Amino acid sequence: MDRIRWRERLPGLVGRLLGRDRPVAGKRPRRTNPDAVVDCAVYVAGRREPGRPHYADAYARARHGRRAFVWLGLHEPGAAVMAAVGRTFGLDEASVEQALADGHRPTVRRLGDVTLLVLRSAGYVEHGELTATSEVVDTGDVLVFLGDRFALTVRHGATGALAPVREAVQRRPDMLAQGPWAVAYAVCARMVELYGEVAEHLERDLERVEESVFAREHGADIQHLYQLKREVVEFKRAVLPLSAPLRALLDPSDAGPPTALRSRFVAVADDLARVVERIGAYDELLTSLVQSRLAQLAVEQNDDMRKIASWAAIAASQTAVAGVYGMNFAHMPELHWRYGYGGALLLMATLAVTLHRLFRRSGWL
Repeated sequence: MDRIRWRERLPGLVGRLLGRDRPVAGKRPRRTNPDAVVDCAVYVAGRREPGRPHYADAYARARHGRRAFVWLGLHEPGAAVMAAVGRTFGLDEASVEQALADGHRPTVRRLGDVTLLVLRSAGYVEHGELTATSEVVDTGDVLVFLGDRFALTVRHGATGALAPVREAVQRRPDMLAQGPWAVAYAVCARMVELYGEVAEHLERDLERVEESVFAREHGADIQHLYQLKREVVEFKRAVLPLSAPLRALLDPSDAGPPTALRSRFVAVADDLARVVERIGAYDELLTSLVQSRLAQLAVEQNDDMRKIASWAAIAASQTAVAGVYGMNFAHMPELHWRYGYGGALLLMATLAVTLHRLFRRSGWL
């Protein structure tokens, strides 16, 4: 065992003797990004520089470079990581705390030289059939901090991954040359695109639900309709509030995106308006379907009550005849008649058949 340990230690001892493990004077050890960092890159004149440096080193390079900025992407960072990132990029304590939480309402805020854009991400959850507990829409949060030389994106939740956004925008150096606001545009466009995809899936779900509501054999379960309506309302809460922040970004009196990107933000706002209209139509349609299903249930209950009342009337006729001849008075007509028992049964059967035909003709049975 001692011989094996010496064999393992020998290369390290030789390296120290030769001076290979000694730190080089004036050169700091290379830092690595924490696990919460999805990607970090420096962009100069719209093109990405090679490598994936530490975010602090990347920001230092961007600050001293011409037409350069850094894009740092984080996914659900912890408090320690977010505090360190906040100190590096000059974010205030309130912004750091907001970046750690989820469930925000879409908004845009000016924090000194930093602009904060909060968006909600959305994704469609595939499901075999709609149930009373089916999750149809999954939502998350995307926060975009924009400074003079940086774009910081913080994402919460499983939806709204920004890796495809980065890959797509890196193929457009002319757009990235506009600076950090190009990142904000790309993220907004991607979120609105996801909204449209979710709306397409919801439309197909609504078509199936509408068919089941008006099916002759068995109507849709009212709990399923309520669950789908809750999911649509959650989706609506994620999408609808974004209209106001986008309009605020396009305000010419306020510092916002550069002129070259304003027309693109207008196009995103138009796409969002169309999605909002579709969601509003879906919500109204679901409300109508719920009301229709409730009306169907009321009709079904009324039919059931008619059937119960009809059978109760038929049973009451039998009870009436049996009750009359079961009073046991000494002087009753046909009490000692030889065919009285058979006649009573015949009378009861005649009454039952007659009432049954009358109720069937009137639609009660």
